[in-house]
Amino acid sequence: MKTKLTFFEILSVASMLFGLFFGAGNLIFPVLMGQMAGHQVIAATAGFLVTGVGLPLLGVAALGIGKAEGLQDLSSRVSQRFGLFFTCLLYLTIGPFFAIPRCASVSFTVGIEALVPQWDPRLSLAIFSILFFAIVLFFSLRPGKILVWVGKLLNPLFLMVLFIFIVSALLFPLGDIQSVQPEGSYVNAAVTTGLLEGYNTMDALAGLAFGIIVVQAIRSLGITEPVKIAQNTILSGSLSALSMGLIYTLLALIGTLSRGAFPIANNGGETLSWLAAYYFGPLGAILLALMVTLACLKTAVGLITSCSETFRGMFSHGPSYKQYAIGFCLISLLIANLGLDVILSWTTPVLMFLYPLAIVLIVLTLVERWLPSFRIVSRWTLGFAGVSAALDFLVAMPAIGSFQFSDLLTWHSGFAWIIFALIGFVIGYLQSVRSLKKE
Repeated sequence: MKTKLTFFEILSVASMLFGLFFGAGNLIFPVLMGQMAGHQVIAATAGFLVTGVGLPLLGVAALGIGKAEGLQDLSSRVSQRFGLFFTCLLYLTIGPFFAIPRCASVSFTVGIEALVPQWDPRLSLAIFSILFFAIVLFFSLRPGKILVWVGKLLNPLFLMVLFIFIVSALLFPLGDIQSVQPEGSYVNAAVTTGLLEGYNTMDALAGLAFGIIVVQAIRSLGITEPVKIAQNTILSGSLSALSMGLIYTLLALIGTLSRGAFPIANNGGETLSWLAAYYFGPLGAILLALMVTLACLKTAVGLITSCSETFRGMFSHGPSYKQYAIGFCLISLLIANLGLDVILSWTTPVLMFLYPLAIVLIVLTLVERWLPSFRIVSRWTLGFAGVSAALDFLVAMPAIGSFQFSDLLTWHSGFAWIIFALIGFVIGYLQSVRSLKKE
């Protein structure tokens, strides 16, 4: 019986996982953070790496260590209703409602739009998104080949283009990091601001979603024993996390160096377009479009695949995998055409609600062996964290006319859920100890 993957097999699985995680958002967020953070870029990047790299790795590890068959299996250990609710909400968020449409809209806004400036933007977006999702559907309808498509084809192509871009920017820097002044909240709170920026990648949520794809890929390579699957999952995840951490750091530094020649942009994509034009001239727009589209394409393939497999598993008497894949592509196509600004305005509130629940579930799973009763402790902890997360959702909501919930909830911070979760954990732990004594 095979118990260990070869080095090249681990590399392929890690490449696949990196490819699934690293979309266009992962490109643009650290670049803008670097611009804003100035000489505080290292502190800001440290915070960003905690939520943008550390949490996704823990999510993958939680599925491996917990020997779970997927997110629903893991979250249903709290309760069946919570498992169904949380799994559906998470997959719809990182799937057809937000992340997948964002892949298409970011690809167009950052890369393609500059190549067709004379066209009607709405018509151009519609045509591009149709082509984009046709390609995504082609790859997604062959889920057994995802290790080949993403790990051995799309991701290496993306890394090759990204390598050319990063090396050019570092060899011929536009300024000096120490001379760039931080802006906004990065002046006095670089680390915590970086932590919140890491939320935007959605990777902690994706870690819970993609974990099952990694497990299935490892099984396809001949590893069948649960303990060995967990070990190889963590090993592959660690290698992928190190790669992401390195690239995030380099992109943040490039963002800071860009301040030597360019002002602070509206978004990281704008900064990348300026840098592409500066270093590569007319070819820069083509290079950037290729890099961003490849980044988004491989992530969208992974998301459609994992969403379709998950919903097919949850509702076994419902649509087939193929029907889910087609349906999710169509929904994503429609939402993508609402435009990037609309998608982003509603993404943040949902993430502010989901992230605390995901983090609590990951942490509790990792320490499950030391808990008197996982079910009791998790219910109390998630219940209290959920109350705070719901308030975070309201605070982050877009304005409704002139009304904003944030004006009423000025006392509630983005990290208050940690205190709520700790209170719930203590109550749950004490109650579970008391229940054991009664038995």
